[in-house]
Amino acid sequence: MHDLILRAARLPGRDAPVDLAIDAGRLTGKPSRAGREEIALDGRLVIPGLWDAHVHFGQWARTRGRLDVSRAGSVAEACTTVREAHADGLLIGFGFRWATWADTPTAEALDAARTAPTVLLSGDLHTAWVNTAAAAELGCRTGVLREDEAFAAERALDAAPLPLAAVADAARAAASRGIVGIVDLEFADTVEQWSARIAAGVDALRVSAGFYPDLLDARIAAGARTGLAVAGTRGLLTHGPLKVITDGSLNTRTAHCVDPYPDGGVGMQNVDAAALTALMSSATAAGIDCAIHAIGDAANTIALDAFAASGARGTVEHAQLLADSDAARFAVLGVVASVQPEHALDDRDVADELWAGRTGRAFPLRALLDAGARVVLGSDAPVAPLDPWIAIGAAVHRTREHRPAWHGEHALTVDEAIASSTRTKVAPGEVADLAVLDDDPWTAGPDALRALPVALTLVGGRVTHASL
Repeated sequence: MHDLILRAARLPGRDAPVDLAIDAGRLTGKPSRAGREEIALDGRLVIPGLWDAHVHFGQWARTRGRLDVSRAGSVAEACTTVREAHADGLLIGFGFRWATWADTPTAEALDAARTAPTVLLSGDLHTAWVNTAAAAELGCRTGVLREDEAFAAERALDAAPLPLAAVADAARAAASRGIVGIVDLEFADTVEQWSARIAAGVDALRVSAGFYPDLLDARIAAGARTGLAVAGTRGLLTHGPLKVITDGSLNTRTAHCVDPYPDGGVGMQNVDAAALTALMSSATAAGIDCAIHAIGDAANTIALDAFAASGARGTVEHAQLLADSDAARFAVLGVVASVQPEHALDDRDVADELWAGRTGRAFPLRALLDAGARVVLGSDAPVAPLDPWIAIGAAVHRTREHRPAWHGEHALTVDEAIASSTRTKVAPGEVADLAVLDDDPWTAGPDALRALPVALTLVGGRVTHASL
């Protein structure tokens, strides 16, 4: 139980500071009991704690210690970064984006850069670039692996134990940005993982634990329902949605689109409509929500059709390219658009080339909101950093690095972006999941909003970050 008074808090839209009382982890009315702990906020702004609606937490924790190849603009530049790494044993790099490179990654090029086992993972995690020694170690092909082959390689890499200290450090870093909760869509048994982590003291975050079709039968048999608390986790861990990856990604040219890519092909539909509807129907009958990965416009239409046919509840993850009529279908069907605004900035040049003539309906956050759909923001970490202010900044300004806004007609307001990143309110009776800010997001410029400082984070009235 956490009893606390936050003195001189400033709430959005109010000029006069107020004192906020927390009893047993919830906000109450006017403070009445003396003797409880107090924290002086000195007029700092208090907002609801922030959620990241799409995270691969284990991969994010691992990536924080991996070789950064995100700045490579060619095969040669990526190989130079590898050559200069001077690492022993297996080397894993992350972040290359090769959709517009003039040359194609090959095993021979990576072998020439390093003979020891080396794997580079693309920034969207849908491609793995593997040299000969790593392929022998992982039991996979050499060269460029896409989609299921890439995911299999990633699972093999992730089989090595992830130190608890790395998880705890990543969780503390998330809390330092005002995050109180995440939806973890890691390729793993996230219920088992997080139950053990919480028991070991990694308790800075609430976690909604998603899972994939290989665990659906087991989850149904165990009586899991979305939102149900997992026993022994103090309410921090809940059962999350069934995640289904129905198409690929833009950078890998595997996102399933109506119109072909410049070099031909319309991408990949990894799960056909009938199989997708069947999976979603089974989950829905058991009270499990669905999180359906769909990036291309064809894949999004198929996903929405499956929601209509199955009666499922849940989200479309990414929703990066939509047919003009599909934004309204999100609202009609009650499907939530779970989007990652930073991807629009990472991919703007790739989209302009590979989706030429269609980018007016790419990352269409404004169209979704105006159609009445609910939008929630996330990072897809490690594809983008696990930092809600980066996502909020990208949604509001649609730019970084002082470039012109990319399709600014789809920008959100600060109010809309924060509302899309929170699950509670600062009001009596609400759980005391709070973020206390050292700057004002409503007046911050583009760079300042992305880096907005957080003074204090509380989960259920318990301090998980403090820099007061």
